[in-house]
Amino acid sequence: MSARGTARTKLVAAASARFYAQGVAATGIDVITADAGVAKMSLYNNFGSKAELVAAYLDGRQQGFLDVHRRLVAALPGDAGPGARALTVFDAYVEHAEEADFRGCGLLNAAGELPAGDPGRTQVAGHKAEVERLLHEALAPREDAGALAEHLALLLEGAMVRGGLEGDLDRVRRARAIAAGLVGEG
Repeated sequence: MSARGTARTKLVAAASARFYAQGVAATGIDVITADAGVAKMSLYNNFGSKAELVAAYLDGRQQGFLDVHRRLVAALPGDAGPGARALTVFDAYVEHAEEADFRGCGLLNAAGELPAGDPGRTQVAGHKAEVERLLHEALAPREDAGALAEHLALLLEGAMVRGGLEGDLDRVRRARAIAAGLVGEG
C-alpha cells in the first residue's frame, strides 16, 4: 500500500471512530489527524474537505454493513426462503452494530447533524434505500414484497433509532423477532 493509501486508511479509521462516538460536528480535523498519526496536510492531500471525509465515513459504514450482509446471505442454506433471506438484513444490522459501543445507526446519526440539502444526507438516503432494496430482493417471490420490504425497513430503522437512544441493541433484536413473524419465520 502506498504512503498516500496508508494515510487515507488511517484518516478514515480515525474519523470513523470519532464520528461514531462523538458526532461529526463535534469532531475537529486536528483530533482526527492526531488520532491517525498523520500530518494535517495528509488530510488535505487525501480529502478536499471535511465533507469529503464524512462521505468516506458514510460509505465505509455502509460497506461494513454490506460485507456482513453478504456473508450472512452466503451462509444460508440453498433452500432458504424469502423470509429467512430478509431476516439476514436484521441480523447484519445487529452484528455490524455489535462492533462498537452502540449509539444507533452511524448513518442516521450523521445525517441528523447535517443541514437540509447537504450531500451527506442524500448519501445516507441512498444507503437506506439500498437496505430497503435488499429486503425487497429477498422477498421478491412474494406478491407483497414491495409493501413488506417498506414495512420491514421502517421497523428496522425505528428500532435502530430507539436502540441508539437507549444505548443497546435490545430494540433491534425485538424488531427482528417481529419481522420473523411478519415474514413467516417466527
